[in-house]
Amino acid sequence: MSNRYLEPTQKSGAALFSRKIQGEIIMLNLLRFREVADYSLNPELKPTDPISGRAAYQKYIDHTLPFLEATGGGIVFLGEGGGYLIGPEEERWDLAMLIRQNSLTDFMAFATHKEYLAGIGHRTAAVEDSRLLPLVELKSGSLINA
Repeated sequence: MSNRYLEPTQKSGAALFSRKIQGEIIMLNLLRFREVADYSLNPELKPTDPISGRAAYQKYIDHTLPFLEATGGGIVFLGEGGGYLIGPEEERWDLAMLIRQNSLTDFMAFATHKEYLAGIGHRTAAVEDSRLLPLVELKSGSLINA
């Protein structure tokens, strides 16, 4: 796979806010981990001994959860991934995660918190590729009157 996605772009961020989402938002995360975590961009966070991408991502979750919860968010679902039943046979995701936030404002308060950002290098070290899809629940249960 030649295209890897690790961070939002300015364009994708602007598109998210142009949706003018009101209320709760769910972030669908699909993650593929590095075999060995790469701390070259954040050597200050590097453990003494090499660790797996999965172990580095656990460090990221442990660091992140208090900031997520302080802004009203939380992990809704955390699950082991694998290959698709319907989708590209060569593509796999190691972890699927649903993160709830009360609003985009709360999401931004979380995502820009200085102390949270101090530990984001664990995510950078852990993740080989990712997808992040913001979701809004259709509470009416109808696709037509969404």
